[in-house]
Amino acid sequence: MASSEASRSSPRSRRELEVRNPRQDKYSVLLPTYNERENLPLIVWLLVKSFSESGINYEVIIIDDGSPDGTRDVAEQLEKIYGADRILLRPREKKLGLGTAYIHGMKHATGNYIIIMDADLSHHPKFIPEFIRKQKEGNFDIVSGTRYKGSGGVYGWDLKRKIISRGANFITQILLRPGASDLTGSFRLYRKEVLQKLIEKCVSKGYVFQMEMIVRARQLNYTIGEVPISFVDRVYGESKLGGNEIVSFLKGLLTLFATT
Repeated sequence: MASSEASRSSPRSRRELEVRNPRQDKYSVLLPTYNERENLPLIVWLLVKSFSESGINYEVIIIDDGSPDGTRDVAEQLEKIYGADRILLRPREKKLGLGTAYIHGMKHATGNYIIIMDADLSHHPKFIPEFIRKQKEGNFDIVSGTRYKGSGGVYGWDLKRKIISRGANFITQILLRPGASDLTGSFRLYRKEVLQKLIEKCVSKGYVFQMEMIVRARQLNYTIGEVPISFVDRVYGESKLGGNEIVSFLKGLLTLFATT
C-alpha cells in the first residue's frame, strides 16, 4: 500500500523538486527545418546567446527533413562550431510531418523541458527566459507564446494575412473554448512528459496540430501559462501558408469541434 501511495504522489513530488532546484533543469530546443539554410545560422546564434547570457542549461536539436537547399550542410557546420553537446543534428530523409519531427527530436533530447519554435526567425529566443520564469512562477505544464494578449503582436504581415489569422483564432475560440488566447502559435515550452503525452493523443497534421495540442491539454487538465511575444514574418525564404493549408485548417477545426 505504501509503495502504491508513493507511486501516485511521485509526479507532484517531482514538480515540487523542480521548483526548488531550477538550476538542475535542462531545456531542449526542437528545431524542425525545411529549406532554412539562410535562417538557421542566425537563429542558432541567437539561441546560444540567449541561453549563455541567462546561465540556462540547454541543447538545440535540429531535425532537418531532407532540405534540398543545403540546410543539413549548414547544420553540420554549426554542430562543429558550437559543439555536439549543444547543437545536435538529427536529420530525416524526407518531410514526414511536424508531430513526427517532435517525436524524433524527443528521442534524442536529454532535457526535462522541451521548447518548440520556428527556425525562420519568426520567434525570437529573447522570450525564452520569460517563458522559463513564467513556468516557475505558476509551475505550469505548458507555457505558450501569444500574439493576441498584452504586448504581443504580429509584424511584417499584410492586412489579408492578419485578417485570416485573427479570424481563424476568433472562430477557434468560439467553437473550442480552449482556455488559451493563441492556439495556432508554435512557440511553446512543455514539460517533456507532457509533450510526449499530448503527441500520443493528437491526430491532426499541419497547422491544426498546434491547435489540437492546446485543446488536448485542456482535456487532460494540464495547466497553461502565456507570455506575450512579437511574431515577425520570415526574412528569408517563402512562407509555407497557402490555400491548401487554409482549407486543411478549416477541416481540422470542424473535426476538433465534433470530437472534443
